[in-house]
This record gives sequence, structure tokens and C-alpha cells, in this order.
Amino acid sequence: MNPAAPLTCLVVDDNEMNRFNLEHLIELTPQLHLTASFNSAVDCLAFFTQGGRADVLFLDIEMPELSGLDLVRILPVPPPDIVLVTSHRDYAVDAFDLNVGVSDYLVKPVELPRFLQAVQRVVAHRQAASAPAESKGPAETALADPRHLFVKVNKKLMRVNLGDILYVEALSDYCVLVLDKQKLIVYSTLRRLEERLPTQQFARVHRSYIVNMRRIETVEDHMVQFARHEVPVGKSYQEGFQRQLRDF
Repeated sequence: MNPAAPLTCLVVDDNEMNRFNLEHLIELTPQLHLTASFNSAVDCLAFFTQGGRADVLFLDIEMPELSGLDLVRILPVPPPDIVLVTSHRDYAVDAFDLNVGVSDYLVKPVELPRFLQAVQRVVAHRQAASAPAESKGPAETALADPRHLFVKVNKKLMRVNLGDILYVEALSDYCVLVLDKQKLIVYSTLRRLEERLPTQQFARVHRSYIVNMRRIETVEDHMVQFARHEVPVGKSYQEGFQRQLRDF
């Protein structure tokens, strides 16, 4: 991607005023270029299935026939960077359970400062993803990795820095994120969280545990030890975990 070229983007919203507002915000943003605007997710899907492409998709969640979340699930690969637009925060929370690249979400009515913040997140993500791996030093490589995770805690969306996570423990249909200074009960299965965590940093070591390899202090007697915690390594996971440690 040419860093000087504006990002091509799409707007999808069945409400005309909301759609016009997003179009106006894009017009005010030099980093963006509006490719097309649709009043339904069905029309947007047709755009993609006919070979259309865009860098960023500003997508309303609540729409008739095909919702924004339904569209996200069936977008062709690779999908664009997605910024969800909604009148209800709870709908946006559900989107982060999807195994797709949702970069941010905006709550209507969308105002320019918050819109520009979302654009900067998209730009930073795309620049990090497109930088050649061999040109990066250690610090730059670390920045290119995902830096945080949005999780549902008590019906709210909470941002968690990945570096603060020691390990994740399964708890029925919930998980416990054990951090440096607190524990969070998250509404998600362990498998779903595993899909969202970067494999170069996190390892499944047990049917009930995922560990942050950057925070491990010692591994002894099939136990992973942190400062004040320890996690068992399941028998069926030992070989794969040892291989990940060697390659880490």
C-alpha cells in the first residue's frame, strides 16, 4: 500500500441521515476516499461478490434482511478493516466475538473527533501489517503484534492490554483472565478467545488454560510458573508446548 494514497472505503447504513453523515466525515478526512455508499448490507455483499474491493468498511449493525454482523461473517477473505457503527453499545460488544478484524466501533451520532480516532487506529493497523518483517527491529516487531483485546465483562466492552495477561482459565461458558493486578470474568468460551489471541504470544497448554509465553518465569514438572501463579501443562499439550517454547 502506498502510504500517501488515501484508503478506499465503503459506507453501509439503511438510515439516510446516518449514511450522509458518514459520507460527510469521510469527505473531511484526507486519509480516506469514498468508493461507494450502500443503504443495505445485501447491496454491499453484491459489491464484494462481483469483485469489488475496499480498504475500510464503515458498517451499520442493525439493518433489515441482512444485519451488519451477518455481513461480517460472510465477507470474502481477506476482509477490509471494519469499523462498526451502532446506536447501541451492546451490539458492538457482540461483534468482538467474531473471528474477524473489527478495528473499532462508533456510537451514533458519530462526531468528527471520535471518527478521526477510529481512522487513526485503522491506519496504524494497516501500516504495521504491511511493513516488511525483515526491516523491523525488535521494538517495531512487538508493536506490529496485536496490542490489546476487547472483551465482554458485565455487559460492558473492556479493553485489555495483552501484555498484562498472565493466563486464561476456562470456566464453563465463561473464562477468567488473570492479569497482573486483577481477574476478569469474561463472557466467552476458551476456544473463542484462543482464536482471537496471537499464536506467536499465547499457547494452549491444557484443555482449560492458555498462557502468555512472554510472562512465563519457569517451566518445571509440567507446571508453568508465573510470579504468584502456576498452571498445569496437560499431557496431550506437552509436545506442542515444548515446540512453541523452542521457537519462541
